[in-house]
Amino acid sequence: MRTAVMTDSNSGITKIEAEEMGIFLIAMPVIIDGETHFEGQDLTQESFYQSLINGKDISTSQPAPGFVMEMWNQILESGYDQVVYIPMSSGLSNSCETAVSLSREFDGKVCVVDNHQISIPMRESVLDAVDMAKDGKSAEEIRRKLEDSAYDSSIYIAVDTLEFLKKGGRITPAGAALGAVFNVKPILTIQGEKLDAYAKVRGMKKCRHKMIEAVKNDLNTRFQSIDRSRIVIGTAGSGLSREEEEQWKNEVADAFPQMEVYYNPLAVCIGSHVGPGAVGTAICVKNRSN
Repeated sequence: MRTAVMTDSNSGITKIEAEEMGIFLIAMPVIIDGETHFEGQDLTQESFYQSLINGKDISTSQPAPGFVMEMWNQILESGYDQVVYIPMSSGLSNSCETAVSLSREFDGKVCVVDNHQISIPMRESVLDAVDMAKDGKSAEEIRRKLEDSAYDSSIYIAVDTLEFLKKGGRITPAGAALGAVFNVKPILTIQGEKLDAYAKVRGMKKCRHKMIEAVKNDLNTRFQSIDRSRIVIGTAGSGLSREEEEQWKNEVADAFPQMEVYYNPLAVCIGSHVGPGAVGTAICVKNRSN
């Protein structure tokens, strides 16, 4: 059984990484002033956030159904028996639901995973799938495993500017104005489903400390019984400089000296809501030995 692993760019996996690991990658569409671009192809993190800062009209979209189906056909025609497709969380986009509907045309050869992940936990799910595929697991076996562990993760994001949450209708203009006056920064969380409020803190320095404490709490409560070798802690950000990325990763790594910690930029679909300058961290459980 040869099972192909496919995902989208909301996983944070780059085109180069996908090619190196044998992963099939769909670039998510981003519409800027009416023109469609594709994350990681003709749209970089830098150009995206510059467009956001410049006030351009930006929206994100799901991949075209015809393109998704054509990609599945090409994969199956290239010698794979099955495809396991891991899109972004169904709680954040309709792309997962659309893919599930499209997969019914493939007589069980395509399995779509709805394990409610995005960004770092989604990346870890894809790597788990690659490991299981190498071990000869079928697409259905991989889907069941990933969905069974769908809630073994937490994401925390501290937002530096309230402008884009206001634009998206997530906070009122009055709330945004008060937040700016008192330097109040919201911390958002994703616990498997949608983006929700977690806390309000004054200043980004305190936000970073609060998120580290939240991960420590998860580690000592929800994941207390999990072998530490299976725990992954990721850091993320939106539109950060290389120095800021490294500083944030090191701050988290210092708080968890025995843990694996890495940095991955926030997915563009999250970045469009939180704006530039946001920082985040995630804790998740991996289902592979390396």
